[in-house]
Amino acid sequence: MVGATACDVGELRRVPEMNVIGSVISLTVADVAASAEFFADCLEFRTVVAGEGFVCLARDDAAADILLVQGDSDPTAGPAGLAGVTVSFLVTDLADEVRRLQGAGVGTTRLRREPWGEWVLRLTDPNGVRIRLAEWQPPGGF
Repeated sequence: MVGATACDVGELRRVPEMNVIGSVISLTVADVAASAEFFADCLEFRTVVAGEGFVCLARDDAAADILLVQGDSDPTAGPAGLAGVTVSFLVTDLADEVRRLQGAGVGTTRLRREPWGEWVLRLTDPNGVRIRLAEWQPPGGF
């Protein structure tokens, strides 16, 4: 916790637990429309609200909502200030997603298995937003 002292953290532990009711990933991008179209066409999100310089996208499953906000990029921070940011989604049938995305001509990395049993596929939207699709399959012996 930035700026918190040990005493501050102790005080936080005495209050009731935070109740999280949803999650939104907020991304600042140069071209909101291009990212919104990519998330809709490739990742099956739908627009729930849009206005001048922003779009909020959602799905009907457990995925976090995506808020795309127009902003200038900081060239030192990577595309649209997204250096080091990867939006990850856990899916139930990654092989199907690979076929669907590649069949639609979406550029992706090769499907790869991590040593801990996770299958991973990566893709990038027109603004440089890195997206990671993963499916957990424990390695033998688990």
